[in-house]
Amino acid sequence: MKKIEAIIKPFKLEEVKEALADIGIEGMTVTDVKGFGRQKGQTEVYRGSEYTVNLLPKVKIEIVTGDALAAQVVSVIMKAAKTGAIGDGKVFVWSIDQAFRIRTDEEGEASI
Repeated sequence: MKKIEAIIKPFKLEEVKEALADIGIEGMTVTDVKGFGRQKGQTEVYRGSEYTVNLLPKVKIEIVTGDALAAQVVSVIMKAAKTGAIGDGKVFVWSIDQAFRIRTDEEGEASI
């Protein structure tokens, strides 16, 4: 099993969710987060004064899937989230040793 975590621009969330649904991904965890990468935030002007926004709003998507589907999930996220602009985000993949569904006591891939 793999855990796939993607940090993307908030306005791309619906497009990513729809693309994932098209390949059969039924569950995910979505969290509003803030952060910055190479762009180091952005400069904005408010009431004539310039200031720097150091932490930009992003969305974190977490998905646990079987090994066979992991590469396709990453590919779909990368394609759907891409704008070609700085700050498009990152995708991380971890190996998951074990998973359990609390309600039914299912284990492994059956629990996801």
